[in-house]
Amino acid sequence: MFLQQGIKPENTFVKYILGSVIIIIASFVGQIPFAGVVLFDVFLNKKPYPTNDTMLMKMFDSNLTLFLVMISFAFALGAVFYVARHFHNQSVLSLTTSRKTVDTKRILFSFFLWAGFSILSFLLVYLQSPEQFILNFKPIPFLILVAIGTLLIPIQTSTEEYIFRGYLMQGFANLARNRWFPLLMTSLIFGSMHWFNPEVTKMGPIIMVYYIGTGLFLGILTLMDEGMELALGFHAANNLIGALLVTSNWSVFQTYSIFIDLSEPSAGFDVIFPVVIIYPILLFIFSKKYNWKNWREKLTGDITVTEIIN
Repeated sequence: MFLQQGIKPENTFVKYILGSVIIIIASFVGQIPFAGVVLFDVFLNKKPYPTNDTMLMKMFDSNLTLFLVMISFAFALGAVFYVARHFHNQSVLSLTTSRKTVDTKRILFSFFLWAGFSILSFLLVYLQSPEQFILNFKPIPFLILVAIGTLLIPIQTSTEEYIFRGYLMQGFANLARNRWFPLLMTSLIFGSMHWFNPEVTKMGPIIMVYYIGTGLFLGILTLMDEGMELALGFHAANNLIGALLVTSNWSVFQTYSIFIDLSEPSAGFDVIFPVVIIYPILLFIFSKKYNWKNWREKLTGDITVTEIIN
């Protein structure tokens, strides 16, 4: 069972706190290349030093900025694997899934299911209100974006999944010896990590319903499927398609996406629509495909000593 793979007598929660600190430090180390390029540009090209995220994200070409931002996630992911192996005596496989091997078919099914849905949803919105969008397609910058995004965005999303649905979820299971507490805590922490996103400033705190709800959805996928494969595929599709297909004219960071959304963000039902409608539909599809049973036990039940030993 997925959560039980991380539960060992020697895996005290203090180790997870220390491991989290190491992961955070590794992430900061990964930001050094970006900081170095910024300082180089400031001192040699006499550009003003960026005092906020908007200035920072607009200093360079968006493809270069994306590349530099994504690098820190590679460092953090390496730290997750290091901490799991050397602090908790766990393999990457045990942090990923309860299966004997990582099920790439699950990852791909989840990826293409959500990618297809995202593209279809955009097309419906576009056909309904084409005046809200402008075509932004620039072949060469877009192809560079595709290359960078395809390589590095899955690293970014996988890093977040390994931290929240892998490392921390198993860590909280060590602490609580049940399933509901890891699910709740990782969802709340995952959502709170997005508090400083520009969407929160534009739409208000209600957008946190979406972020926390998405964390809850990904956690349910992981617990019901006894592994992170579906969450890995969904998260990668969500961020990659978002970066390639459409960006907004009010977001801090913009890409060479095919379209730019000119509409002003609103905090209406569309914010909670994915959480209360779309995510349950996806859970239904996954449950039928993978024959999920015992929902209550898998999401809220206690973890017994027998389960840990087995």
